[in-house]
Amino acid sequence: MAVLANSAAPHSHAEEHDHAAHLREEHLMLDPRPRGEMNAMVMESMLTTSWKFWVISAILAVVVVICLGYYWGLMISEGLGVAGINRPIYWGIFLVNTVFWIGISHAGTFVSALLRVFKAEFRRPFTRAAELMTTFGLVQAGLSIFMHMGRIWLAYWLFPYPNERGLWPNFHSPLSWDFLAINTYLLSSTMYLFLPLIPDLAMARDRSTGWRKVVYRTLALGFRGTEGEWTHLRFAMNLFAFAILPVMFSVHTIVSWDFAAAMRPGWSSTIFGPYFVIGALQSGLSAVAMVLIVVRGTMKNMKYFIRPEHLDALGKLMLIISMSWAYFFFNDYMVQWYNGDKWTDILLKFHEEGPLGWMWYAMLIFNVAIPWLTLWNKNIRRNPTALFIIGFLVNIAMWFERYIIIPTSLSINRFPFTYQFYKPGVEIPLSIGTLALFILLYMLASRIVPLVPVWEVQEGQMAHSLRKFGKETVVTVSDLE
Repeated sequence: MAVLANSAAPHSHAEEHDHAAHLREEHLMLDPRPRGEMNAMVMESMLTTSWKFWVISAILAVVVVICLGYYWGLMISEGLGVAGINRPIYWGIFLVNTVFWIGISHAGTFVSALLRVFKAEFRRPFTRAAELMTTFGLVQAGLSIFMHMGRIWLAYWLFPYPNERGLWPNFHSPLSWDFLAINTYLLSSTMYLFLPLIPDLAMARDRSTGWRKVVYRTLALGFRGTEGEWTHLRFAMNLFAFAILPVMFSVHTIVSWDFAAAMRPGWSSTIFGPYFVIGALQSGLSAVAMVLIVVRGTMKNMKYFIRPEHLDALGKLMLIISMSWAYFFFNDYMVQWYNGDKWTDILLKFHEEGPLGWMWYAMLIFNVAIPWLTLWNKNIRRNPTALFIIGFLVNIAMWFERYIIIPTSLSINRFPFTYQFYKPGVEIPLSIGTLALFILLYMLASRIVPLVPVWEVQEGQMAHSLRKFGKETVVTVSDLE
């Protein structure tokens, strides 16, 4: 049993009672409700939809059809010439979006797996919301790769299988490593999402009728909550939690090798691996905070499960990750500046003083200055509006960072006669389409999948209690395993 927190000793029974009531109001783990009541609250949040929800869903669906249907069809029929990709900029916004969405997908694994391994109790009510981001983020990353290919009907060439053409993927290419790593991550993260979802699907099965009951009964796999089922489930979840963490780190490390393995000015950097991983966590955690704030403000009963304490914890993590990102960014920048390579010096100056210099400065302001100046303040971290704005700015900055690394850096190389600025074309509506599809999928999933793992919340509430040690009231947590 461990003591988690303490406070000044109350001087009377009334003060002691008020202090305990304040702790229960502050901390979800100290404010237990019957499991049946919490299940009913989650089901009510899923089944309660307003006309605004359907209007927004319809608008997003129209955007997806126009952007991903019309413009992608236009690019397939006309060729990549309608995009801004050309010599020397062979990688454009499609690859920027790929790296960005893979970074967003890291949030679910970090929140659910890493914090589970370290037994961070604040993660319990929002692990599901973060895990859904992983799956849907990887879907958008895959779509961006297929868009970048152009001739989508030849996508099967990527698969390493025996064929009569005698063609095999080049396993020396980091792009082949990407294919294997992203598919491994997608499959493992989807399974990791499904495992802790089984008890909640069983709960929804027992409280649903019609088509919902059929779907939940099929997905719940006959789960009844016996002791043996819980034992096997917890073993599988712990196994996946440790197994998926190396996959999470390897995926974005391999993505960084796409650049670091190329002999291009500004790319040949040995620190790109951890730098990209930290960048992924930077954008992913900020996206989690944004999603939780929207869910908390728009879905019924979510304010009971997602409280200011959870926003406060995410704000602290965002601040720590921001400091780590700043270290790796300036480490990479200073080493490249110090090596004295002529072309690298030209590129670094182009980043700062070129036509997109404003993007370079905005990246530093949004990623470093604003988080450092705000997230140290507890009141700002607990303010949903302020934290949402900070998270939004951080994600804008992280997209800018990927844009600077990929198309902007490709503008400058060792052949000055090939210098050319990148002017995106059809990539812009296609990027809007992937964002709209991500939001649409998440909105629809929020009405089908229980966003709060009630069994995890109740497990944490059973472990937490208020104890008296002398004149002090402290929060303790017991190890239930």
